[in-house]
Amino acid sequence: MVTASSLLSPSLRIAYPCMARFPSLLLNCGGVLYPRAMSSNARTFPAVGFEKLPLHMKIEEETVPDYKAERFYPVVLGEIFNSRYRIVAKLGFGTASTVWLCRDLRNLLTLKVCTTQKSANVNNELAVSRHLRSVEGEHPGRGILRLTLDDFQVAGPHGLDFLHQANVVHTGSPDASIFQKIEQTELEHPSARKALSDRTIYVSQPMPITAGLPTLCDFGAARIGETHFGDVMPGVYRAPEVIMGMEWGSKIDIWSIGVMIWDLFEGGRLFHAMKDGVLNDEQHLAEMVSLMGPPPQCFLEKSEKCQQYWDAEGNWIASTPIPLQSFESRECRLEGKDKEQLLCLIRTILCWLPEERPSAQDLIENEFLMQHTLED
Repeated sequence: MVTASSLLSPSLRIAYPCMARFPSLLLNCGGVLYPRAMSSNARTFPAVGFEKLPLHMKIEEETVPDYKAERFYPVVLGEIFNSRYRIVAKLGFGTASTVWLCRDLRNLLTLKVCTTQKSANVNNELAVSRHLRSVEGEHPGRGILRLTLDDFQVAGPHGLDFLHQANVVHTGSPDASIFQKIEQTELEHPSARKALSDRTIYVSQPMPITAGLPTLCDFGAARIGETHFGDVMPGVYRAPEVIMGMEWGSKIDIWSIGVMIWDLFEGGRLFHAMKDGVLNDEQHLAEMVSLMGPPPQCFLEKSEKCQQYWDAEGNWIASTPIPLQSFESRECRLEGKDKEQLLCLIRTILCWLPEERPSAQDLIENEFLMQHTLED
């Protein structure tokens, strides 16, 4: 359990090795890593030749809701952390972190720099990583996990402690050359940036689209155990039992997979769930009813919150109108058997009762998802 004393606004960092070609464990140097130990990879980053963005223009992490600069550690290209991790390029950002490509001697890693308000998530990620590593036996999914490897602390510019973690590489990583190209691009074509008085905000290097297995990482919001309560999941990907404050389990992941499959394949959101520009549960549920039909009685009996939206017979009573749509009307990319298989898959996954959703094992045997594998 995390105590109050351990949550004194640390800003947090997590690093993930990117390349299977290099050793997956960090080197134990037994002390300070001197500059000459990195001489083979030490690069001088250009001080000119990059686009200087206007100070009034909001970019990258500045665009996230409720952005506060002091929550984000001001990483600088070329900066070295814990005497071993040298920043070589920016890869991305989110509401709670920025992500950077870095080197540990000859290894390329990604460094996730979290904000000052996410210490609980990072502590949880450490705990989940330890739990997953302790599980005995072999599982085909083990190879696509990135788990915590190293953690350390440094002082931040606002007098705070910053926790850093490094995560191990998996054997199914993309070709190492992808990340080497990103590093080389930063050297030859420096990323645009905005120089402020207390920090420089860099534009992320574009990530190329690659083939291969996906990687599971970022376990900050993961939970250990079978059942839980509480609000989890990104807004439009929330399962109905989460929205209604019911007990939930691993089947919420199956739900989010179904929504994600649709969003990625159709190139747009299945659920918008917004009213007046704000995430709205009533709108979200109305959209679910339009696509899935009304929930069964046993679902309505699991939470008193259901009375806000349905009567005792399961009729919709909320003020938000139910949209006139269906999965068939929304799907516009496929025809024939392919369309039939996709709609069957989505209907199988997106159902009110979590116990009726397929398992992960069921999904890897699904004809639509596995058709390219079967063809090969």
